[in-house]
Amino acid sequence: MPDETIMDGLFGLDGATWDMILAVITALIKAFVIVNGLLLAFAYMTLTERKVLGRMQARFGPNRVGPFGLLQPIADGIKLAFKEDVTPRQANFWVHMVAPMMALIPALIIFAVIPLGPEMRILGQPWTWYVAKINVGYLYATAIASVGVYGLVLAGWASNSKYALLGGLRASAQVISYELAQGLAAMTALVLAGSLNLYEIVNQQVSSGLPYALYLPFGLIAFVIYVVAGVAESNRAPFDMAEAEGELGAGFHTEYSGFKWSMFFMAEYVNMINISALATVLFLGGWWPIPTDAPGIIQGLGPIVFLIKIGAFMFMFIWLRATFPRLRFDRLMSLGWKVLLPIALVNLLLTSAVVALWPLGVWPFAQ
Repeated sequence: MPDETIMDGLFGLDGATWDMILAVITALIKAFVIVNGLLLAFAYMTLTERKVLGRMQARFGPNRVGPFGLLQPIADGIKLAFKEDVTPRQANFWVHMVAPMMALIPALIIFAVIPLGPEMRILGQPWTWYVAKINVGYLYATAIASVGVYGLVLAGWASNSKYALLGGLRASAQVISYELAQGLAAMTALVLAGSLNLYEIVNQQVSSGLPYALYLPFGLIAFVIYVVAGVAESNRAPFDMAEAEGELGAGFHTEYSGFKWSMFFMAEYVNMINISALATVLFLGGWWPIPTDAPGIIQGLGPIVFLIKIGAFMFMFIWLRATFPRLRFDRLMSLGWKVLLPIALVNLLLTSAVVALWPLGVWPFAQ
């Protein structure tokens, strides 16, 4: 907080106005760091995936550009920036141009409400590890994530290609199907926390000393459903039917090239990070086991713990891609509608009944 004796009256503004200006500047700096951090994470996640897949498949990954291949993402970015951008003659030009941005921008702004660590004080000043703390944080995240699928659908439609159109339709059907199961699984955590505020959800888990994934059996069931649905929502193997190369050429992005093509993959990897972060917040306690009221140095470990958990999820995404074959599309839809959705619904009803029967918040199955 600025010293009111110094700031009061400066440029005709009082201390409260300066506080508001500084808060806005701080939020803009945080947003800048988060967006660029996500893009950097995307770049090096592609390298990590290629290296890990290489080891799992008994071959080398990228190892030519820079020491240990660490400059490969930079080389790929330069190549894509200068690669020829081709737009089909019969495509809807403006929709074809806007669709990649509609996929990427929602993915980048979801992270604004993700709390990476506990609220703390640095040099006597308050500091928070999030851009915005809103009471409906989870609703904000899911609403923005739902917009992203429009980019895939419009990319398939605007390309005027049967392969791309089928990929866009598959993407929309897949996201709608698995969003229902994912939403019901997330509601289990929301019922346990009694809040939609993501910071409060983490705080409840840290205070109780037990993440919701360990609230047996309902919390664990919801966690598993949430993760499986999250993999399907991000169009990752074995649920990458919207991009099935053997059937659709490349799916919704068949007619894309150059930088516009890369924006779809930016969106995919950033969505993987978002899903991992939300799963960490809802079911793994965020920065748990770091206490929220710990000394400042200990609190500073909270974001590190959070990022380690995200890294474990990202490794799981790679492991699944290297292990499982792609599902057939009808089986993919059957899994979402006939298996995950009913289980998630029954699990939510039972969790709500238990919470209603134990109003003091004592979870009878947690021991």
